Order: sequence, then C-alpha cells, then structure tokens
Amino acid sequence: MSLRINDEAPNFTAETTQGNINFHDWIGNGWAVLFSHPKDFTPVCTTELGYMAGLNPEFQKRNTKIIGLSVDPVGDHTRWSKDIEETQGHRVTYPLIGDPELKVAKLYDMLPAEAGDTSAGRTAATNATVRSVFVVGPDKKIKAMLTYPMTTGRNFDEVLRILDSVQLTAKHQVATPVNWKPGEDVIIAGSVSDEEAQKRFPGFRAPKPYLRYTAQPR
Repeated sequence: MSLRINDEAPNFTAETTQGNINFHDWIGNGWAVLFSHPKDFTPVCTTELGYMAGLNPEFQKRNTKIIGLSVDPVGDHTRWSKDIEETQGHRVTYPLIGDPELKVAKLYDMLPAEAGDTSAGRTAATNATVRSVFVVGPDKKIKAMLTYPMTTGRNFDEVLRILDSVQLTAKHQVATPVNWKPGEDVIIAGSVSDEEAQKRFPGFRAPKPYLRYTAQPR
C-alpha cells in the first residue's frame, strides 16, 4: 500500500526491546516518531540511533514518543544497543521493533510485497529502502514522511523542527515559512480572512495579499 500524508498510520502488533506493543495503543494520546533502519550493526544507523537517544528528552518535552525499527530480530537489537551506547555515548532508552518477517516494512511501503517473509540472509543493500521517518499525530494520521539513502545520515534536528511546525500548525491556523525555527514569525493560513486575521493576529504584515506574516502564536 502506498502511504501519503494525512493517511492513517497503519496499525500493527510487534515485539520490541521493551515487550510486545500495539502501535496505536502505544502512541496513546500523544505524538510519535517511527524511524526505520535496513540492518542492525550498520555504521550510519549506529550514529543515528545514538543521536536519537540523546535527543529523546527533547521529544518527551513535546509529548512525543520515539520508536526505531530494523528488519532484524529483537535479540540482535539488544546486542546492537550495547555498541551504540559504547560508540555514541547515549543509551537507547526507547523501544526498537523487531521485524524479522518484514511485516512492518511492507505495511509501511518500505519493502515490496515480493521481498519475502524473513530477514535471514538479507543484507543492508537489499533493505536499502527501509530508511524512512514517519511523524504520527494523536489522531494516528501521518503528518510528515522523510526517506533518506542508506549512505546519508539523517538530520534528526530537522525531524524535531518538523515536529515543532506540525504541532504548532495543528493548534493554530498558520503555516511556517522556509527555514522557520521556533519563535520566528509564521504565515497566516489562507483559510483565514483578512477580517478574521485582524482579530486573531492584530498588527500582521502583508507584503502581498496572499503572504501575511504574524508573530508565532503561543
């Protein structure tokens, strides 16, 4: 199945390094970031999981859980986690999903249906497309998706920035401009009339009728 933004994030049950979960139940009433990896004990992913472990407190401040996935058994994840802590300086305290039958990878359209039903014998190269990030809202819908090549380490600071933007725009009728960072001016959504904008965002500036800036709502 092909996934798009605003589709419901496919639900699944799976074994993780912290026990069995039902994905939607695990998310609960907050936000979630699911990020996937093509293989355990791979160099780029080792750096990524370690960095996310260091960023976890920032996600927690935003009522967001993070969860990793690799198409290998949970036992491998546990052993890999020791390497991650040793080399990256951060202990992985978030769950890692085991996907040895490739079910979640297929469910999220990261591997084709004909990829088989076991991770055994597969290499990082054959799983190269399992390199995606999904930001999921409390309504269990996908708010953002990113996919990187296997040789390019992901920018998880950008994932945090995306999360700040989608959480803000879910609450207020605004959009965030290019390279926006929290605290900077935002754009008033086109669905807001000028009359309503004057009430809700007094003093907004409009260099063009369709381009209206205002201070970030609190």
